[in-house]
Amino acid sequence: MQEQLPKVAFRVDASAQIGTGHFMRCLTLAYELTQRGAKIRFVSRHLPEYLANLLAAKGYELAMLDSAENDADLGELAHAHWLGCSQAQDAKDAIKALSDSVWDWLIVDHYALDSRWESRLRQTAPKILVIDDIADRQHDCDILLDQNYYADMNTRYAGKVPDHCRLLLGPRYALLREEFRQLREQLEPRTGSVHRILVFFGGMDADNYTGRAIQALTDIGVADMQVDVVIGAQHPCREAIEAACLRHHFTCHVQTSRMAELMAAADLSIGAGGGATWERCSLGLPAIAISTAENQRKQIVDAASEGLAYAPDLKHDLVIGHHLSSLIENSCLRRLISRNAMQAVDGRGVLRVVAGMGCSGIVMRTAMADDSESLFGWRNHPAIRAVSRSSGLINWGDHSRWFTSLLSDSNRVLLIGQRDGVPIGVVRFDIQHHQAEVSIYLVPGITGCGRDLLHSAEMWLAQNRLEVNILRADVLEGNERSHQLFLSSGYEVESTSYFKKLQ
Repeated sequence: MQEQLPKVAFRVDASAQIGTGHFMRCLTLAYELTQRGAKIRFVSRHLPEYLANLLAAKGYELAMLDSAENDADLGELAHAHWLGCSQAQDAKDAIKALSDSVWDWLIVDHYALDSRWESRLRQTAPKILVIDDIADRQHDCDILLDQNYYADMNTRYAGKVPDHCRLLLGPRYALLREEFRQLREQLEPRTGSVHRILVFFGGMDADNYTGRAIQALTDIGVADMQVDVVIGAQHPCREAIEAACLRHHFTCHVQTSRMAELMAAADLSIGAGGGATWERCSLGLPAIAISTAENQRKQIVDAASEGLAYAPDLKHDLVIGHHLSSLIENSCLRRLISRNAMQAVDGRGVLRVVAGMGCSGIVMRTAMADDSESLFGWRNHPAIRAVSRSSGLINWGDHSRWFTSLLSDSNRVLLIGQRDGVPIGVVRFDIQHHQAEVSIYLVPGITGCGRDLLHSAEMWLAQNRLEVNILRADVLEGNERSHQLFLSSGYEVESTSYFKKLQ
């Protein structure tokens, strides 16, 4: 029987007023879902042509809603004007745009939509994931994702989501593209002097903060440094910025696909809040973060309070240069911000979100008595014994006693991951207080899904054993595959063992 691939729809807009951040983070999530076979459709009312072309190039469907002006009451939400029509009209149009299929998930990333719209769209998809970061309205959703750090992030959505809603909160879930994960593995926290500066204020930058940053850099004098300026193709001051960069020997990048590479190469950045904050953090790039929209203000202040960015209170443009000079001269502060940032954001948030949606295709269940014989066979397979602490054959009696003891121990959890009802791997958590040691192996003959299995097991643990907040793993020195699995899943190497030969 052929596997039924998941179908996921996105409701998101982008414009000079809205910016491109909502769209780009949805695009990141869409890519990771397609890697697991999902069919993707974007539903938008406002979308620049170049972003529509980007969706087409990636093979994603796009349903454009009519953008006709609607003079009806847009509602009381602070960002209601972003929609261009009432929520009721938008819901009617979206339902029609999705009516040709049954969708497994609907992902909504829009400040102008709330529980009234979401409840209407329940007829199109049984599960709804909302991406939000301003917590100013009610939602009817099954998962709410807020990837930003806030001092009060654990209480911001209290009373604003259904009781069954699962909250994915903080930069641990930041939606970052794959290239950020890959480059991060090659980087250490920044040290030394500043030789290269990156300027980036988002894809739209309607108020031209880019131009102000360029002026500040020229005022303080950075002739001996390389300066990269990144703008979107639709930047309202594109020609003036390109001319200024040419005049001052800065490099201007228009609609670049090398954002991660430029961040990795830079020693210091100046830019906006939003998703770029977590991109910079994942690569350890210290930044002067400036709020370019009201919804970024609290995000930046709270992130700075945790030492993840430098966020000066700018009263006028002349102060930008002063703060730039101060940070350039303070290598200790830059190193501290870089280290804090990398510790807070590991770049694997999108993998956790996909696992939380269950779109990895892996379902985790606790082991039962009937699983004993299968586990006995898997554990004694030569490939599994070769990477186990004890490589010898296990006899049935010892296995049965171990298995019976494990099932009766509340501090030991044995999970079996299944795909389409077929077991693919085993994960065990040995829990002590707030820590758990993890052991994992794939069923012999199964390949290529270790990371998804581990992430799915982590999500199960997060939902069922709330007291656990630290995971540890002990891997044999020669087991390179497991070393890479844990490193690529955000685990850090920790060496605390010593030995000494006595004469």
